[in-house]
Amino acid sequence: MTHARTYEHPSENTIGRRGFLQRASLAAVGAGAVLLAEGAGPAVAASSGAGPDQLFRVGKFGAADRGYASLLRKDPSNAHALAQRGRIALLSNDFRDAERFLTRAIESAPDDKFAKQQLAECFIRQDDVARAVPLLRGTGDPTDMAFADQYASVTGRAYQMGGAHKTRVPFVSVDPLPSVRASLNGAQAETFLIDTGATLALSTKSAQEAGLRAVATSTTHPAGQTLTTYHGVMESFRLGDIVLRNVPVVWYDLRMPSLPDGSEPAGVIGTTLLYHFIATMDYAGQALVLRRKTPAQVRDLRAEAGRTGADRLPLWLAGDHIPFTLGSVNDDGPRVASLDTGGMGLGIMMNEKNAVRAGVEIDYDHPQDMGPMKVYPIAPARVSLGRAVGRNVPGLVGDWPWIDLFGFETIGNFSHEFFKPRAITFDYASMDFHITAR
Repeated sequence: MTHARTYEHPSENTIGRRGFLQRASLAAVGAGAVLLAEGAGPAVAASSGAGPDQLFRVGKFGAADRGYASLLRKDPSNAHALAQRGRIALLSNDFRDAERFLTRAIESAPDDKFAKQQLAECFIRQDDVARAVPLLRGTGDPTDMAFADQYASVTGRAYQMGGAHKTRVPFVSVDPLPSVRASLNGAQAETFLIDTGATLALSTKSAQEAGLRAVATSTTHPAGQTLTTYHGVMESFRLGDIVLRNVPVVWYDLRMPSLPDGSEPAGVIGTTLLYHFIATMDYAGQALVLRRKTPAQVRDLRAEAGRTGADRLPLWLAGDHIPFTLGSVNDDGPRVASLDTGGMGLGIMMNEKNAVRAGVEIDYDHPQDMGPMKVYPIAPARVSLGRAVGRNVPGLVGDWPWIDLFGFETIGNFSHEFFKPRAITFDYASMDFHITAR
């Protein structure tokens, strides 16, 4: 259900937290954000008679929520409708409603593994990891148990924050992915990749040098190999002028892409860290900017967006770390689109059905192997997020497992090459996504 990227191929497979931890290849909602999704493209708009499950599947979250609410008026103990309302609330970090509906779902169906995982995620996102432990131990899933053991070992509150309210950390490089310097447990700073399609993860070498102790392990089989993931807790992690303490982290032995100087990164900074902030990846200005999630920082961000002409779009968070907004390809959209920035050399990833519907030419003459999956080059004439437009950006068509991962369709995944001329901000305080036009 959730994952942290492996790096054996550009836009290669993903692994990680609680349940997914297997081949996923993604290279890859306050109420206001949910309602914005109702503008999602007419090409996939369900008929007025569609049930809430179909509405959810096509990304019409607000309409789906109203449909589930209607079902609950007739049957207040409908466990599926309760779980889905909780799931939709969690998409926009509406923690109060997510907890309310998911708790009721579990009361109605005590064996509902998915509802337990979703409620655990609700607590984890709030850094109240102790409340997630019994839920994860109650799913019967070995990976959930490993994370339960990890969270049980956190002393005090996870992700305790100290230092500045805003910090700017210069990029070491933009390619193959943006990278910055960060310090583990007070040691000398090392270089980390930034990838919104990953969790916070270390190389085994970096974890050993930082003196980390594994409190649990989990085993998965990405792309046919056996992978052991180690689970532990960092005492501290410093990024610029901000220090985080009691930080859950995983590490494993997988080859990451070399940095421009030929060295190997110490790990990956992913969304499980970034969602603690209002996080800007300023590709054009070559810096990571982190703001604390305070009203003052939200006001400053919006004022800055006004000066730069950045668009503000809805932001959703699915699984534990994949962000989404609304995007278009040619004349198809806007529809729900994922924002996994880790597709090295790629600007867009689509499945064949969506590419054909959008009129995208697929280069079937030059197939590529990505594990057991065949992928094909594309370069859509126009892809866009708001007024940010990319033309002929490189991409791939493949049988990406987005529906299986998240339960709803996406028009595609927007990634590295599309973002390189721009600055993008994930406002996890207001659940807004900001992007400069150029």
